[in-house]
Amino acid sequence: MGDSGGSVVSIDVERISFGGKEHHIQTNYGPVSVAVYGDHDKPALVTYPDIALNHMSCFQGLLFCPEAASLLLHNFCIYHISPPGHELGAAPISPNAPIPSVDDLAEQVAEVLDFFGERVLGLILVSPICKGPTWTEWLYSKVMSNLLYYYGMCGLVKECLLQRYFSKEVRGFSELPESDIVQACKSLLDQRQSMNVWRFVQTMNERYDLTEQLKQLQCRTLIFVGENSQFHSEAVHMTSKLDRRYCALVEVQACGSLVTEEQPHAMLIPMEYFFMGYGLYRPSQLDCSPRSPLSPFCISPELLSPESMGVKLKPIKTRVRLEM
Repeated sequence: MGDSGGSVVSIDVERISFGGKEHHIQTNYGPVSVAVYGDHDKPALVTYPDIALNHMSCFQGLLFCPEAASLLLHNFCIYHISPPGHELGAAPISPNAPIPSVDDLAEQVAEVLDFFGERVLGLILVSPICKGPTWTEWLYSKVMSNLLYYYGMCGLVKECLLQRYFSKEVRGFSELPESDIVQACKSLLDQRQSMNVWRFVQTMNERYDLTEQLKQLQCRTLIFVGENSQFHSEAVHMTSKLDRRYCALVEVQACGSLVTEEQPHAMLIPMEYFFMGYGLYRPSQLDCSPRSPLSPFCISPELLSPESMGVKLKPIKTRVRLEM
């Protein structure tokens, strides 16, 4: 993401629940909402959710996990960027407003980082996609787009989205009721403006292949993906194209795409080792003043082994592609 070369103006700031503030920022590619939690003097942790989600429905499980919350909130100021029209209480976007491209959305994020004076040092990606949509996905998205356009956030659209987010085990079936996180997600989907979601689906359906650009990515990257995610093969493909020295893949068994909600505890130990490379620890570890086994530019394969990551405690499989 590069500098847009234009000015960025914050047009509104209001206090929101749970002690954060919501900033409405006017970028050169349209307005964007950013919910900020924490001390602005701390390093930034920037999040961006999937289609039809915002930080309350995409990262709440992770941040409500006490161990993860102590790790993240102690070390970072968290900036939750919402896709256009996906923030809490969003109004319908004008039908006359142009539908942004994926590059426009990326430039929005770049301008938000410029506004807050932040730069990207590392990436944590959850069930990422880097290729253009397959014909099957393209057709599937077109059907969902038509349903959204004509019927709004109907039951069939919600079912399509839940299949995108979660594994069958938590979605439930005849002998097993759906889990609390799925019920909560359904409730939050009911609050979405259907035409705003439709616009985001249109944007994502026109995305292009980023495989060649991945070779230029030099920052350290930690990738999580559920083994039952629709995008599992994409995450594996992305890992294979990134620089082996800076990238690790964590596959979470019996989990869908939304690892942050379905199995947030499985993310804790990999994130701890990832953050050690930047000298960041959980508060309980600070009193011991441990020496980090990581440099800012590599992760020891031994530390990312299944044993080190707590495979006996959590169903995690790792694919370590790092060189010392």
